[in-house]
Amino acid sequence: MKDLWNLVKAAIWLAFFGALYQELKKPAEERTWHGKVAGVVPYDFRVPTIERIREAYWAPDSDVLFTEKVVGIGWSVNLPVAMRKLSAIASQYSDGIGSRSDPD
Repeated sequence: MKDLWNLVKAAIWLAFFGALYQELKKPAEERTWHGKVAGVVPYDFRVPTIERIREAYWAPDSDVLFTEKVVGIGWSVNLPVAMRKLSAIASQYSDGIGSRSDPD
């Protein structure tokens, strides 16, 4: 388990330095400080705004579970969608337990 954690930490650092390299190789006037490392992992080093925080963590009308992180590297969790999905799983689980027939 420790090896897996070390691998995850190494991947995070590589993504971080990849994002910095990607921005710093651009001319200063073209730097946006947000984008995707290798076209996959999102990053955003801008100062967060309330609107971006709300869009990342609280977008109940969306069906997207993972959103781009407000600041840093990686993804955030859209909490209303996560709660809906967890509620659906719990409901299915409780329905499955209630529908079991007792063999006795």
